[in-house]
Amino acid sequence: MTMTKHETEIVADEKVPTIQIIREFDAAPEQVFRAHIDPELYRQWIGPRSVTTRITRWDGRTGGAWAFANDRGGEEIASFYGSFHEVRPHERIVWTFTYEGEPDSVALETLTFERLEGGRTRLKALSVVKDFETRDGILSSGMDVGVNEGYDKLDELLTKGA
Repeated sequence: MTMTKHETEIVADEKVPTIQIIREFDAAPEQVFRAHIDPELYRQWIGPRSVTTRITRWDGRTGGAWAFANDRGGEEIASFYGSFHEVRPHERIVWTFTYEGEPDSVALETLTFERLEGGRTRLKALSVVKDFETRDGILSSGMDVGVNEGYDKLDELLTKGA
């Protein structure tokens, strides 16, 4: 299967403090969903190429919780945690996402996995945060690098049949 380079669309709404990320993958929703819910797969692709990810807690079901840390050169540089509000296999994940350095800035994120023709998937991630200042801080943090490089790593993982 040849890999197509897909563009990642990052949209900031002018009226509400949200960030929407839209990306297509050359893999079925079941595969893309599994890469988001299986901690061993998730740690392999999440974030920029310059970091490694350690899963420190993972209960990938409705009502479960998760946590991970990013390391660079053997040193922890960031950690994140949240809870799984809803896990609907192959269709939807609703979770909270908190950067440990900003514990008052919890994002509520809804991921939807839309089946496309040809065994492909359109992933839509909608993050809602408390205010525009928080949203703009996230956007200016370099998150686009982590999102783009992470999704490129996910493409590579899916091509290997994950």
